[in-house]
Amino acid sequence: MSGTTTVAEVRAELAALEDPRARAVNERHGDDHGVNLGKLRALAKRLKTQQELAEELWDTGDTAARLLALLVCRPKAFERDRLDAMVREARAPKVLDWLVNYVVKKSPHAEELRLAWSADPDPVVAAAGWALTTERVAKRPDGLDLAALLDVIEAELKDAPDRLQWAMNHCLAQIGISDPAYRARARAIGERLEVLKDYPTPRGCTSPYAPAWIDEMVRRNEGA
Repeated sequence: MSGTTTVAEVRAELAALEDPRARAVNERHGDDHGVNLGKLRALAKRLKTQQELAEELWDTGDTAARLLALLVCRPKAFERDRLDAMVREARAPKVLDWLVNYVVKKSPHAEELRLAWSADPDPVVAAAGWALTTERVAKRPDGLDLAALLDVIEAELKDAPDRLQWAMNHCLAQIGISDPAYRARARAIGERLEVLKDYPTPRGCTSPYAPAWIDEMVRRNEGA
């Protein structure tokens, strides 16, 4: 495909990739599309980076088109308000995950959005803010008040809506994994609240239950 690819051409190709079986699987996870992600990535590789096309694909509102948009965009090209609007428009879990991980984390507006989103009354937007906080805990913890974060998690995790709960629980685990000084408290919070304790975890995967998650990742990091 050339640099003058149109949205109509791309959507026609996405339609040709639609697989009813893939859609059935994806819809069980809240993602309303039937395009194999490997094939979607192959299409993105052919298209290469095209910011204008990415913006137009996003504006279609179609989930597969939006996933493709997030693969062919230039993350730093989006203005802060555009990213804020995008996270509020996106409801498919995979779109939200890719938007935060592939675009917002690379944006110069990431820290400003992290602070704004974490306090947002919309739990889906707040979850995006907590995902950005988890990234900072893991990679740039200087300046974060980890004790205050643990206070909020301890008070709000148990009754948080599912997506927000998952994001806050990830942050809890990451604090315990990354900072030995707060490890015991993070584990204790997880043990008391028991959030995701009984989550079905496939063999070979790490449980999302924070104490187990912390213990496993610390073991790996220490090479035990």
